[in-house]
Parts: sequence; structure tokens; C-alpha cells
Amino acid sequence: MVQAADNNLSFTSKTENLTLVESLVDSICEQFKINEDHYGNILVAVTEAVTNAIQHGNKYNPDKSIDVSFAQHAKGLSFIVKDQGEGFDFTNLPDPTDPENIEKPHGRGIFLMRHLADKVEFEDNGRIVALNFNVAS
Repeated sequence: MVQAADNNLSFTSKTENLTLVESLVDSICEQFKINEDHYGNILVAVTEAVTNAIQHGNKYNPDKSIDVSFAQHAKGLSFIVKDQGEGFDFTNLPDPTDPENIEKPHGRGIFLMRHLADKVEFEDNGRIVALNFNVAS
């Protein structure tokens, strides 16, 4: 199930719904004339947040949903991703650049989000991630 209204999306925890998020980001970046560098950062960070919500938050449960919302602010754009999972300890994550973690196939999503967004905040025990991008000229 997919619901969309005013740059907000709600959909079930299925990886094929990532295309909806990509379309949302495309539409918003086109609307606000975001340059290619910022566009790439926004697209990767937001899709990483949604992928984590589907995989780790809702554990691929199609009965649980993901909400993605968007807002414009003085410095740029914000995206908020909410899942219905149990949350996680976002203050105690392994460093994916540590040599013992380099070969691991997981653990880079939050690292990428923190490096691509200008500000990343977690709320509700990690069930909500807010990504802020300073793209105003």
C-alpha cells in the first residue's frame, strides 16, 4: 500500500518501494533546482535511511510501514524517515572504516548518512531519522 500527499510518502516495508523514494527525491530536487552534487548526497542519504528502516527497523515485515516526509527550511531541505520497528542504539555503532569492519557487508548506511547530510538526528529510540541538507544559495 502506498499513500502520497504533498511530498510525503507512506508505504509498506518492501524493498521495491525504494523506487517511490527515489521518485520523491527526484521531484523535490527538480522543484527546488538542487545542483547535481547536492542531489547525489540527498538521494544516497535518504535511500540509505529508508533501506535501514525496511531492513533493520521493520525487518522486511510487509505489515509495517515506512513514512517519509519532506520540509523546506531557511538553509535548505529536510527529510524525515519513520519506521515501526523496535529502535536501536544509534550512539554505539561500529566504525565501518575500522580495519576489522572493512570487509563486513553491512554497517555503512548511517556512516554514509552522517557524511552526506549536513545534520543527522535520531529520535524515538532510533525509529525516526531526520536528515538536513544545507542547499540554500
